[in-house]
Amino acid sequence: MYDCCIIGGGASGLLLAVALAREGGDVILFEKSRRVGKRLLATGNGRCNITNLNISPKRFNSRNRDFIGESILPYRDIEKFFNSIGLHFKSLDDGRVFPLSLQAITVVELLEYELSRLNVKIVYSRVEKIDKIRGVFKVSYGEGRAVESKVAVIATGSIANPKLGGSRDGLNFAKSFNHKITPLYPSLVQLTSSDRSLKGVAGVKVEANIYYRDISIAGDILFTKYGISGLAILDMSYHIVEILNRKGGVTLTIDLMPQISEKRLFKMLLQSKKAQPYKSISILLMGFLNRKLIDFILDIDRLRGVDRLSKRDISNIVNSIKNFKFKVNGSRGFESAEVVKGGVDTKYVYPNSMESKIIKGLYFTGEVLDVDGERGGYNLHFAWSSALRAKEAILCSIK
Repeated sequence: MYDCCIIGGGASGLLLAVALAREGGDVILFEKSRRVGKRLLATGNGRCNITNLNISPKRFNSRNRDFIGESILPYRDIEKFFNSIGLHFKSLDDGRVFPLSLQAITVVELLEYELSRLNVKIVYSRVEKIDKIRGVFKVSYGEGRAVESKVAVIATGSIANPKLGGSRDGLNFAKSFNHKITPLYPSLVQLTSSDRSLKGVAGVKVEANIYYRDISIAGDILFTKYGISGLAILDMSYHIVEILNRKGGVTLTIDLMPQISEKRLFKMLLQSKKAQPYKSISILLMGFLNRKLIDFILDIDRLRGVDRLSKRDISNIVNSIKNFKFKVNGSRGFESAEVVKGGVDTKYVYPNSMESKIIKGLYFTGEVLDVDGERGGYNLHFAWSSALRAKEAILCSIK
């Protein structure tokens, strides 16, 4: 019988397996993919945005907000663990933290090395069922095979990005033990639009400010054939996916030239009109905007001479550039999402140990729980935090 059976070889599962084995725990780890850490390898564009210097409960979301403050460990605790396995960090001015090598594979291979050094058994097979019989967990997998364990940890991740291993397995295991699942929504995801004229601006990328109600996001946006993408859009999706799902569509306001005020832009256009009255509106605006965007955002006669523009016309052009309205009707879904809002209801999980309040000895770590963070290393930080929280509690229960 094993001390601990961990289902899922992602971020939290890997760290937990290493941390327990270091303290003498007899651990078995199940991973249904051909290798562990598959999603980790894709994070941060292959660089692995491992955590963030600006850790705060405000950066996370859950329907049970009290859980967040009690479960998340400080940045230094995460840094200390990774330093102990030979991984060192590099931080950027915005707070994002990466491995010093700037390679996600470094994170995975150092964790794999520790697993091998500590003789942690890894089984590359999908777990079919978890039962608890007379105080012992029976984990069934493969063709009628099973192992027994004092403790079971569900670290299967979310349903986001099934190509990288996302599935409902963890949620189904949780439900089999009578745990509730909160509503699920894709987050940090591209947004879609039914605007047929998008083909004309597909591929255009700009630095912009995006607004929805009192939410303001600055960053790059990319117009596509299906809608709109870019880092600013991923960040905005974090705030509006539930509203978008409920309403079936929302209107975003985009400032396409955030570096220039409305007053200054009006003055610049007025001066250009006086200096170059012989140009058409389209030709004149090429000095200000991407050519494709001119046709997309302006509802005027673009071939009209600039000399015929009134101050009111110029004011309308400024408004179109600084307050462009863009309707979105959905998202690219779980297939393209980086994370998921929702998961195992944290009301039934102890925040300081990750242990189930319903089933003694059953633990949840990482994205399977109803906790998600903003873009910038926060979701991985929660994965590491939850694993270290579980480690301390599990060691107490198996000794």
